[in-house]
Amino acid sequence: MNTPNAIISAADLAAFRRKLAKVDPILANLIRAAGKFTHVPNAEHTPFHALARAIAHQQLNGTAAESIFGRFVNLYSVEGQVAALLEAQLVLDTPDEKLRSVGLSFAKIAGIKDLARKTIDGTVPPYEILHTLADDEIIERLTQVRGIGRWTVEMLLMFRLGRADILPVDDFGVCNGFRLAYGLRGMPKPRALAEFGARWAPFRSVAAWYLWRAVDLHKAGKLPAPLGATRMALVKKRKAAKAAAVKKTAKAKPAKKRAAKRGSARKAARAK
Repeated sequence: MNTPNAIISAADLAAFRRKLAKVDPILANLIRAAGKFTHVPNAEHTPFHALARAIAHQQLNGTAAESIFGRFVNLYSVEGQVAALLEAQLVLDTPDEKLRSVGLSFAKIAGIKDLARKTIDGTVPPYEILHTLADDEIIERLTQVRGIGRWTVEMLLMFRLGRADILPVDDFGVCNGFRLAYGLRGMPKPRALAEFGARWAPFRSVAAWYLWRAVDLHKAGKLPAPLGATRMALVKKRKAAKAAAVKKTAKAKPAKKRAAKRGSARKAARAK
C-alpha cells in the first residue's frame, strides 16, 4: 500500500531524472524539453466542495460545467455574499427541484447528495484526515460515493493532496501523451501502461504531469522524436526472442534424441 507523501522536493526530482537516464531515456528527454516541474497542489476547498465540483463537471465541457456549478454554489449565498465553501448538510436539505433549476441533472443531484451523506457520516473525511491516509485507502473510501470513480479520486490525490506516486492510466491525456512521446501507433492499454510505468515509482505523478506536457509540446511542434524503438517495443522484442529460443530448444531435443539413437545403433552394429 502506498504511504502518504505530499512533498516532492527539488532533490527528489533531480534523483528521479538521474534514474530516468538509465531506465527510461525517452521520458528523460521529454522532461528536458518540457522544462521545470511546476505543479503546485491546491487544497483551498473542502473534499466535499472539490468532489461536488467534479461530479458537476462530468460529461460536460468546462465552460458549461463551470456555469452550472457556479449557479449551484450561488444557491447558498448569504446576503448577496457567495458561499466560499459548500456545506454538506445544507446541500442535503435542498429540494431536488431547486437543484434542477440551476442545471444539475437528476443523476448528478443523486451523486452530490450521496456525497453529502457520506461526508456527514465520515466516509469522506476532511483534508486533515485525508492527509493521514494512504492512497489506496482514499481511493477505496471515496469511490463508495455514487458517481465518483477511480479517475476522479486520482485527480484529487494529485491536484489537491499533492501525492507523488499516482499514475492515472485511464486518463486520455496521459495515454495520448505516452503514445506521442514513445512513438506508438495506437493508445496504450491501461494495464500495459501501468506495468511500464512501474519504473517511474515513486514519482509516477511527475511522469503523468510530463506526459500531459507531451501533448502540448506535440501541438507546438516541439515534442522530441522517440529515441529509437520504444521501451515497450524493446520489452516485447526480448520476450519474443526468449519465446523463440525456448521453441528452438524444444524442437532440438527430439533431434538430439534421434541422433543419439542412431549413434547407439551404429556402435552396436560395429560391435557385431
